[in-house]
Amino acid sequence: MPTYDYKCAKCAYEFELFQQMTDKPVKKCPQCGKNKAQRLIGCGSGIIFKGSGFYETDYKRKENKPESKTKASSEANVKKSDTGADAKANSTPPSTPKDSAKSG
Repeated sequence: MPTYDYKCAKCAYEFELFQQMTDKPVKKCPQCGKNKAQRLIGCGSGIIFKGSGFYETDYKRKENKPESKTKASSEANVKKSDTGADAKANSTPPSTPKDSAKSG
């Protein structure tokens, strides 16, 4: 529930009331008793952090689930493409014992 500011047009007394948004504005001034109180237009207030401190560890961490899903789907696409004809044309032939004898 918001806090509303009021000012009496008769005695210039300013006061605050804690009301529901659906409540009608108060007319009666608590200082002089006249029906001259008007609700003031305010700009609101910012968030006030009180306490010993606020840290990154106070909040829930985001998990890297989206990255793991994309990684799994890209691996599945690679496996599918390895079985095709393009994979056979682009793959290097396995080394044979003759090749290892030449290098060593």
